Amino acid sequence: MEGLKEKARDLIEEFKGKNYIYGVDCLERIGELVTPFGEKVLLVTNIHKRDPNNYKKICSSLASYGLQIEGPISSARPNSPIEDVLRIKEDILRAKPNFILVISGGSGIDATKAASALATLGGDIEDYFGVGKVKKKLINTGKEIFPCIALQTASSSAAHLTKYSNITDFNTNQKKLIVDETLVPPRALFDYNLTKSMSVSFTSDGAFDGLAHCLEVYYGANHEAFEKIQKITLTGIELIVASLEKAVDEPSNIDIREAIGLATDLGGYAIMVGGTNGAHLTSFSLVDILSHGRACALLNPYYTVFFAPAIQKQLEQLADLFARYGLMEKPSLTLRGRELGIAVAQAQIALAKRVGFPTILGEIDGISSSHINRALQAAKNPQLEMKLKNMPIPLTSDMVDEYMGPILVAALNGDFSLIKNI
Repeated sequence: MEGLKEKARDLIEEFKGKNYIYGVDCLERIGELVTPFGEKVLLVTNIHKRDPNNYKKICSSLASYGLQIEGPISSARPNSPIEDVLRIKEDILRAKPNFILVISGGSGIDATKAASALATLGGDIEDYFGVGKVKKKLINTGKEIFPCIALQTASSSAAHLTKYSNITDFNTNQKKLIVDETLVPPRALFDYNLTKSMSVSFTSDGAFDGLAHCLEVYYGANHEAFEKIQKITLTGIELIVASLEKAVDEPSNIDIREAIGLATDLGGYAIMVGGTNGAHLTSFSLVDILSHGRACALLNPYYTVFFAPAIQKQLEQLADLFARYGLMEKPSLTLRGRELGIAVAQAQIALAKRVGFPTILGEIDGISSSHINRALQAAKNPQLEMKLKNMPIPLTSDMVDEYMGPILVAALNGDFSLIKNI
């Protein structure tokens, strides 16, 4: 395990360099990290309510560097509701800080990144869903975005390292995505000790989110970046496969918490080099019935079978990895084509079952045909087009019903035979 961790650290150093402080017992370095951004900081967090001791450490570190603290104001609820983004935007405008420090898990960081863009540029949040729209408006207006520094508290989305901001409209139960380089926090800190307060359920959700980032980017890797992506993603996947059950059984084990944290950070590196695709896209339409990590864990096996003809090299590597951890039998390593895809999909299902996750949509309370229809409609929305293009077998909007429809029906009852390969 230590060799895997060292490999992960080398990759993270390559990714973020001195702009990222991470590891165990590094929380009190937050003051050192943020000093270049000015004297007045607005805190966006709920950590003072659930973890007052660590909140005091953060404030003490900031004060020791002479920073003037505004707030804290409340962070966002799970899945970053639009209403929370708008509230945080108004608080930023009132406080007029030099920079923002968001201390939260992925939802709070995503919401604050979006709020900083809105506070800088105004307009409606719908104006920014899609790729590069914040940067384009910053160039046109000559404005500079409020710096948003991220102190991560959960091993999951790696929002503290990436250009993504996932925002949910609960009036329609649909999540949408802002993808923009200007949203990458210029500095970040993650003390993996903070993840010991994550529940067992949240820990599993977060680990599967990181696994999905690695898996989907690996599936969609282009030829030019293939070797780099393979190194990042297989390291992240193996760390999660090796650690997940222990993380559930030994939630206070800091060595395992560190392994999961490193793995999900590598998931963040992966999605900055490549992009997620099918499972993430569909998960955006299931926010009212499934957590994000759980939805991705459930859906990725079915997309694996669909993608199988185009990802044989990836499947061979994954089959070898999964076989080493007892998730599939070694005779399966001789399979090819769609059958190899099914074997790797079954290994993913076996991992999900080890931590008590559902493996078919039909098991989920509240699932209905409206969720399938919503997912298919969302896949045709130009604001989410990047997910279709990131697929190893890219789909156009007019192919969604014919090919994605059967994948989702197969996920309802676990019947791989329903999936149509191109």
